[in-house]
Amino acid sequence: MSESTTIAAALALGRAAHLDSQTTSLAAQVLLARQLGVTRAWLLAHPETALAASAAREYTEQVARLAAGEPLAYLTGEQEFYGLPFTVSPQVLVPRPETELLVDEARAVLALRTPPERLRVADVGTGSGCIAVALAVNIPRLSVVATEIAPGALRVAQVNAQRHGVAQRIRLVRTDLIAALARGLDLVCANLPYIPTQALADLAVAQHEPLQALDGGPDGLDLTRRMLAQAQLRMNPGGALLLEIEEGHGRAALGLARRAFPRAAHSIHQDLAGRDRLLRIDLP
Repeated sequence: MSESTTIAAALALGRAAHLDSQTTSLAAQVLLARQLGVTRAWLLAHPETALAASAAREYTEQVARLAAGEPLAYLTGEQEFYGLPFTVSPQVLVPRPETELLVDEARAVLALRTPPERLRVADVGTGSGCIAVALAVNIPRLSVVATEIAPGALRVAQVNAQRHGVAQRIRLVRTDLIAALARGLDLVCANLPYIPTQALADLAVAQHEPLQALDGGPDGLDLTRRMLAQAQLRMNPGGALLLEIEEGHGRAALGLARRAFPRAAHSIHQDLAGRDRLLRIDLP
């Protein structure tokens, strides 16, 4: 871009970089608006405004990264989840809208139980901390232990807990699933890696987001099996487990749950697109 680049010319760069779908064109607008510190509405209303050469260069670089498949959230450093802004980085998965179902179900489970301060709740594989933070923000007095094996992800989760004023009610623990937690859990929430290893080669997201947070083993259910095995030793009577699953895993996940907790009630819940997304286990 030249020194006389305008907003209109900058946005046209998105089309030249094959960002001509509605979603990616919007992403390009979000990038430029954020860089200039204005709203998208202002941006579109002032197409003739000239950009500084430095701003034009930075935008060109960001559009190239966007065109290469890098998530918009990594470029902006932020993603909304459950109505809250979360800091994100390549150390963590970008929070997805479908995971909000897990938070909804967790809130429904907790609403039927004793006062929040008396419950032991775990968010397993917390990543950015979005589930733990969303629960703590929406349920006053609730404390959550958030576990994660990746140190970089724990740092991001800490940032988000502090950002939303709930750091005093979220205890971050580095461990494999819930191996370091004691018995007596009332609710376990987990959005664990569930993509089959072989399928990762065909996913663009696997080139940018952390593989450790995506790879679910040969059939995508390795972490689910281990999670259920660990939970057998640590759940309170009447407790519940909520595990996000891959859309094709509903029947297999139910089978694993029935073997691990034969006396429990088991159910699969669909996301807004009608796809199997959540395994719920209610213990007797």
